[in-house]
Amino acid sequence: MKLFRSLSGLHPAAQMHAEEVRAGKLSRREFLSRATALGVSTVAAYNMIGLAAPAMAQEAKVGGILRCAMEVKALKDPRTADWPQISNVYRGWLEYLIQYNPDGSFEGRLLESWEANADATEYTLKVRQGVTWNNGDAFTAEDVARQFARWCDASVEGSATASRFLGLMDAEGKALREGAVTVVDAATVKLTLTSSDVAVVPNLADYPCAVVHSSFVDGSDPAATPIGTGPYVPKEVSVGQRAILVRAEGHTWWAGTAPLDEVHYIDFGTDASAMVALAGSDEIDTCYETNGDFISQMDALGWKKLEATTAATTVFRMNSLSDTYKDKAVRQAIQLAIDPQAVLDIGLAGLGTLGENHHACSVHPEYFALPKQTMNAAGLAAALEAAGMAETELELISLDGGFEFDASANIAAQLTAAGAKVKHTAMPGSTFWNDWQKYPFSATGWNHRPLAVQNMSLAYTSTGSWNETGMANPDFDAAMARALALADADARRAEMETLEAILQDEGYLIQPYWRSLFRHAKEGVNVDMHPSFEHHHYKWSLA
Repeated sequence: MKLFRSLSGLHPAAQMHAEEVRAGKLSRREFLSRATALGVSTVAAYNMIGLAAPAMAQEAKVGGILRCAMEVKALKDPRTADWPQISNVYRGWLEYLIQYNPDGSFEGRLLESWEANADATEYTLKVRQGVTWNNGDAFTAEDVARQFARWCDASVEGSATASRFLGLMDAEGKALREGAVTVVDAATVKLTLTSSDVAVVPNLADYPCAVVHSSFVDGSDPAATPIGTGPYVPKEVSVGQRAILVRAEGHTWWAGTAPLDEVHYIDFGTDASAMVALAGSDEIDTCYETNGDFISQMDALGWKKLEATTAATTVFRMNSLSDTYKDKAVRQAIQLAIDPQAVLDIGLAGLGTLGENHHACSVHPEYFALPKQTMNAAGLAAALEAAGMAETELELISLDGGFEFDASANIAAQLTAAGAKVKHTAMPGSTFWNDWQKYPFSATGWNHRPLAVQNMSLAYTSTGSWNETGMANPDFDAAMARALALADADARRAEMETLEAILQDEGYLIQPYWRSLFRHAKEGVNVDMHPSFEHHHYKWSLA
């Protein structure tokens, strides 16, 4: 029998979550996410559930160049970053207050620690001391406070951060509220929210929340003047070709010595066969991701396979701002015409689990198991006829390669077989991502995030920064506000029943699968597969 410790001084919700693990209601991974998000250290969190924290890795060999196959996209102001590949380049020199780890825990980076009050309306952030920017400036509590003013500026076009911190915003929802962020002393910053929000810490760890220097020019390319606290700086960033990170000369990194001398990103485009060719000719050491049939091809090269079970997915969504998809009955009929198992089999070679058209995954602590939907391909033609759309062409837009293309082609084929007129338009990534939120009907990849409410609030609330459906449902918004205020997974699950049911009923989504993520690396190359595709370069090394 395992001992579950009750540690005095810890957040009461953390104690509650430890009990949920004991009762079999919460997985170890989700317990670590919830407890560490509330300020419990990783060691203490493991102890609470009767386990020893993982041992620190042995000191890695210093030196060498690691080459990774990954698309090199144009860099942008981090708060407007809309793809992990962008952040993986600027992670070389821009760090985060908090880091999300593959085991589900949250770790302080530029913060030493944090505490939340009982109802998650106040957060006390302890700033790591002894950190310097690579230009010699000291990193201070003022630097931390300034980030929140940036993140809460809703006037920034394409900002992915303003809707993540609504409890810190002013009454108009346009800027940081006066008094919301207070510098208590040189080592302490206090957040005072107008409403409870259990997603503050997970959102601080998400890739748009990189910390920039006071001299950073809003809206600019962070590589233009790469002042950061991290161990590397960019030597070259050539969009569509390569990005090279080199050790920051003369900079004493607060965490010691990062093992690698350089990290090279090699862009292979969107054709994964080109990545396999690079691997076969010894031009790369690892890759951003391996999927579909290419997994077995990389296995055949003798490379080691790294896997993460995640809540990453592809959403095939309809946008109600388009006249074609304003009719809910049409959206519902399109959604129910799709067999998700076929999409999983064709798009991902079965490497994943089935989705349920509501963007909440069984790995999320607040997931609620709704009754299974009844698919009805036979009902599509009648719904289109009733809406006067029997001759309307439905255009499904996707990337022009990879699993998203294959899955989109399968969905187009299923809709055609069900009696719709369908056109599948495939675009290169350089074109597709310019207007990804505006297409009437398209396929969008969504990253794993620790809580279901994170993606849901970003994607489906009326204030969501990444709302690509045009949905503005007041009942959904109200249920989301209530869910964000609940640390108790069981209590939040009751609100999730409402949120999931509304998303299914509105019919905006075909969300057929959850992805298992894979990448490959040569023997002797020490990397991991992060569930959110994050690259923590300081952990990488060569044997």
